[in-house]
Amino acid sequence: MEQLLVVDGHSAIFGMEDLRELHHGPKRHLARIELVKRLRDIGDRGEWKVVVVFDGRQTERGFEGGNEDGILIIYSKARETADAVVERLAARFSEKGDRVRVASNDGMVLLTATTFGAEGIRIEELEDWWVRGD
Repeated sequence: MEQLLVVDGHSAIFGMEDLRELHHGPKRHLARIELVKRLRDIGDRGEWKVVVVFDGRQTERGFEGGNEDGILIIYSKARETADAVVERLAARFSEKGDRVRVASNDGMVLLTATTFGAEGIRIEELEDWWVRGD
């Protein structure tokens, strides 16, 4: 059984004050970079595989990173939302018997994820988890 943390990327950026401020500045991409760094810290601890999902603009789904990087970054296709990708991952891996934890501040994402058997946590809990280191 694997443990998979699936993070709604933009929900996380807007749910953490410092990242939200970075995103509203002239170098908004730095918020994404900082979020990925924090999530990589969680993945590097070895207990959880981490996936972060962002909305994409391309016709094909995009991926960055992988097991060697401690985190997988997924960009949704142009006509799908990151929320739909997060929900699909929660369903697929929960059905497989893996332990799945979905982090988002979107109530519908959390409701859908928990319906499929995943655990849902708010971004504040994710931030506490990163700070505590457990």
